[in-house]
Amino acid sequence: MNLSVILCTFNRSVALRKALESIVGQTIHNSVEWEVLVVDNNSKDETREVIEDFCYRYPGRFRYLFEPEQGKSQALNSGIREARGDIIAFTDDDVIAESTWLQNLTSSLSNADWVGAGGRTLPQKAFSAPDWLACDDSHALGPLAMFDKGCEPRELDEPPYGNNMAYRKEVFEKYGDFRNELGPRPGNQIRGEDTEFGQRLLTAGERLVYEPSAVVYHDVPEKRVTKAYFLDWWFDKGRAGIEESGIPSDAKWLVAGIPILYFSRLVVWTCRWMCGTTSSRRFSCQRRVWWLAGTVVQCFRKSHAKRVLGS
Repeated sequence: MNLSVILCTFNRSVALRKALESIVGQTIHNSVEWEVLVVDNNSKDETREVIEDFCYRYPGRFRYLFEPEQGKSQALNSGIREARGDIIAFTDDDVIAESTWLQNLTSSLSNADWVGAGGRTLPQKAFSAPDWLACDDSHALGPLAMFDKGCEPRELDEPPYGNNMAYRKEVFEKYGDFRNELGPRPGNQIRGEDTEFGQRLLTAGERLVYEPSAVVYHDVPEKRVTKAYFLDWWFDKGRAGIEESGIPSDAKWLVAGIPILYFSRLVVWTCRWMCGTTSSRRFSCQRRVWWLAGTVVQCFRKSHAKRVLGS
């Protein structure tokens, strides 16, 4: 196999250096040719100098690509076009990869049954979850970009996260790029470009595999371990869901373009939030309220935009 690792970065030169050092240390079979393509998405700090230092120290291993149009999807798609590998692995500038990460993540893709793979993303080892966070909920750590489906390999029934995934390059030629209206960009923090693409493949009947031995550790800044950050993330997650799939076509009753079912769900989850017996239970319900609120807001915005265009 020929492998390309794509890492997009923006104004994180200090964290980037640590991430690239962990990638340098990968142990991969000698028969595998691989490269690391670092996409600088118009950074203003020392990002370029950091990348060029790795290109100088490891010639032929690292390549620098500048993408002036800011936006995560724009940077990812530029990297895909420039990638030389038949298999493309993706990670982020704020993770540390175990030395076996790349080998374990991509090894299953030599089997034609799989078109993609997702690895296990864990918090830094010093991370301690606050009392208000119910970690027994598989999606609780979503705002911290954690993806942990256990210790056993299995077929995925949900898309992996962009900090630890790999696909055959041919699937991008078949199913298209990451959607530019998704993914963080100036003035818009809607995410989901990675999971939307994975879901696109699953919906088409393609098969993805979970590789728990492909481990990266994600940075967890203190400013993210707050209720405010989590609630903002879930609000944007609700907006992203409507941006990805649109307003449900089977919704029978709408108010201002919003399925009335969402209002009843808001009432239910608000009551559960108010009546929760533990801080973690209350917050679990509260984040569902924020997710539904984001869903409602995006439904209204899309319906309003449609009416304006039709007028």
